[in-house]
Amino acid sequence: MSDPFLTSLMPQLASGPAHTHALGFVYEGVEGDRIRLRTPWREDLVGDPETGVFAGGLVTAMLDHVGGLAVWTKLGRYQPIATLDLRVDYMRPARPRVDLLSEARCYRVTRTIGFVRAWAFEEDPADPVAASQATYVINSDGGRGAGANLKPRGDAA
Repeated sequence: MSDPFLTSLMPQLASGPAHTHALGFVYEGVEGDRIRLRTPWREDLVGDPETGVFAGGLVTAMLDHVGGLAVWTKLGRYQPIATLDLRVDYMRPARPRVDLLSEARCYRVTRTIGFVRAWAFEEDPADPVAASQATYVINSDGGRGAGANLKPRGDAA
């Protein structure tokens, strides 16, 4: 993996933002067109102290974030994106006190939309805790930039 985007920028995008850093997301790498994150188990990320299982919101945030990373992986560059739609199906509770992995694949990208499937699991992707289907809006200002629709000062119309 000699692509500087994947080797230097992608790990920063994975765990550098404040919320992903606070949640403890760790970049695990890219294999083919799939990107993987890990969230080490921590007590402060547990939803129910009696079970010791990760909070559902953490699983959702992780799937959303790894999905965005999959879009950037497919594009091969950083470009502003935003989650347009995210559906998460929870299949079973995560195992208590066990790290959680997430993996995503952007299977189609158009000029304005990235389509992603992702899943969260402990060891085996074939035994997921949750799976998601998501779409991400890709900034497509066509090189116009912010304010391109505004009239320059001094126009009479």
